[in-house]
Amino acid sequence: MKFLKDILTFFRLPEVSIDLMKRETVKNHPFYAELVDKYYIEANSFHPRYKLFKMLRHGVALCVLPSSFDEYMEVIEASGRRNIKKAIRLGYVFSRIKFNDFLVDIAEIRRSTGYRQGKMPEDMIKGPVMPVHNPDSATHFHDYPYFGVKKGEKLVAYAGLFIAGEAAMIEHMLGHAEYQADGIVPLLISGMAERIFSDYPQVRYYCYGMWFGASITMRRFKRKFGFYPYRVSWLLG
Repeated sequence: MKFLKDILTFFRLPEVSIDLMKRETVKNHPFYAELVDKYYIEANSFHPRYKLFKMLRHGVALCVLPSSFDEYMEVIEASGRRNIKKAIRLGYVFSRIKFNDFLVDIAEIRRSTGYRQGKMPEDMIKGPVMPVHNPDSATHFHDYPYFGVKKGEKLVAYAGLFIAGEAAMIEHMLGHAEYQADGIVPLLISGMAERIFSDYPQVRYYCYGMWFGASITMRRFKRKFGFYPYRVSWLLG
């Protein structure tokens, strides 16, 4: 049944074109031009298993952003908004973070469970958390900030957000298994959305991985926060 539904979904995918705006990287650190090139090549490369399909074209989980954050909050299902309010009520706080200041907490988050939509890679659970060295961005067109949810000084959830022109891509989002029920990941998703509206006005699409290949539970979670499958034409710009 799921396979048949996926076939129907595949052929009915709405299509969008997303401009990565590489032209704007001339005003920025070379890191961002390289990152955009790398993403564009990966997105348009052929899938190693499904040879006829490109990696990031069919079934990208997108939220087409409305005109304001308040409108985005209305897109989120009522249960998702309750999760966010629960986290705030319990004292969790969303903020931008410096990844390298929380290496110990990030290691704890990664090791808090061996399964997240499948078995976690062994090196992620047992290996060290390596520092990142992303240069500060000089413009709002491209960036790679990290965000987190903390309780007191303890980090309990984190994610990277790759900003490339019209797209903001959630990268490597994880929450501590012990605190998941408190709504920490919903708070993280909504917090990043708010930052997109305030700091990256050219972004039109909020991206959360791929639709096909995700479990039914994960798809339900993505829908809760306004992410649906699209067919995407990536423009290098």
